[in-house]
Amino acid sequence: MPASTAAPGVLVLAATPLGDPRDASVRLRELIGTADVIAAEDTRRFRTLAAALGVTYTGKIVSHYDAVETERAPGLLAAVRDGATVLVVSDAGMPAVSDPGYRLVAAAAAEDLPVTCLPGPSAVTTALVLSGLPAERFCFEGFPPRRPGERRRWLETLRDERRAVVFFESPRRTADLLAAAVEVLGPDRRAAVCRELTKTYEQVQRGTLAALAGWAASGDVLGEVTIVLAGAEAPDAPPVGSLIDAVRERVDDGERLKDAVAAVAEAAGVPKRELYNATLAARDD
Repeated sequence: MPASTAAPGVLVLAATPLGDPRDASVRLRELIGTADVIAAEDTRRFRTLAAALGVTYTGKIVSHYDAVETERAPGLLAAVRDGATVLVVSDAGMPAVSDPGYRLVAAAAAEDLPVTCLPGPSAVTTALVLSGLPAERFCFEGFPPRRPGERRRWLETLRDERRAVVFFESPRRTADLLAAAVEVLGPDRRAAVCRELTKTYEQVQRGTLAALAGWAASGDVLGEVTIVLAGAEAPDAPPVGSLIDAVRERVDDGERLKDAVAAVAEAAGVPKRELYNATLAARDD
């Protein structure tokens, strides 16, 4: 059977509202109505969203959750090859961010098939800006490990993380997670627990890990939960004079003074110029 000569269609990953349907973009409304195939993490929730938006869809709807993502990929890619517009949506927020999608994108990219993204709501960035914590630099950690030992080891990797950390958690495990965080990261590290973002009962609880652990332990935590952890504070830099011997040792081992100063200053978190001048002054004494 000859291969199709039709121009390829396009694979579109589209962000859907976190809760309030009014956050849907005009482009999302248009695409729901015109897509040939709609791959939805939960087909029932997609139908509910379309009804809330007042949009009539005519495309074929297929389920596209974690357990079937690999199985669905060949059919979805074939549709794109044959010229179809394939829309991929998760339950809420952006597909492929702790939701199905990235395997499909990787497979499409490997075939050089057209892939694009319809931007929109994201629980990650929404929680980050609502947290009230410094957000110039941040990282996203998905879901923490479920088992206590693995979760503790994961928390230990965040002890010295200078960036803000955003992650999701099950409401049933939030209290245990925060209690473990107090033990590993200390009671005074600041964080924010964001639940039911953009929904009727949206809540952002801010404070120290100790305060948040107490809050979570005092009652049931309900709804979708996103947690933002403040970055670790920078350690106090040692006195510049105490680093001169370390510079001298590197120079005695054959390293150029400028390079030795740069390496020691960076490791200690002190200005290179101050350490360089202090080293020269000590040598002249």
